[in-house]
Amino acid sequence: MRYRPATADDTQAIATLHAESWRATYRGAYSDEFLDGNVHENRMEVWGARLTAPDRSQFVVVAEDEGRIVGFACAYGARDPEFGTLLDNIHVRGEGHRRGIGTGLVRAVAAWCRRNYPECGLYLWVLEQNTNAQRFYARLGATDRGGGITEPPDGGLIKTRRYAWSLLSDVAPSSG
Repeated sequence: MRYRPATADDTQAIATLHAESWRATYRGAYSDEFLDGNVHENRMEVWGARLTAPDRSQFVVVAEDEGRIVGFACAYGARDPEFGTLLDNIHVRGEGHRRGIGTGLVRAVAAWCRRNYPECGLYLWVLEQNTNAQRFYARLGATDRGGGITEPPDGGLIKTRRYAWSLLSDVAPSSG
């Protein structure tokens, strides 16, 4: 597995993976009309903008397996005065789950944070219904810091949970 910073050339692959991940994971939270309709166009627009004119605090990393993008993560440094850097997106192809790809992506983001925002913690928002992801983040050392509400791209309101690491040294510790 190779982890590297994303480039504008990765827009299509990241948008496609993001749309596929949402279709598989966010049923019942996002509308079927959106997931079965223009989710890919929506993600192309978002990732086109993010990768051609990145925010100066943005970091996007991809996981490649034999030249194919199988996962990605996107973080924004020092976004919250209390919780620190926002891990805004992390998605892995379904067949890549439980292969260490997500852990590798979180570790890559944490390494970037240690270099660029060492005084900050790391946090993310996860859909309340996504209990598999919540267990994953807890295994990587994050703790549940309470709930919130978010508005998905297709409208409505969804319950979320904030998972956070107070110290970057606590992010995805190696076992053994």
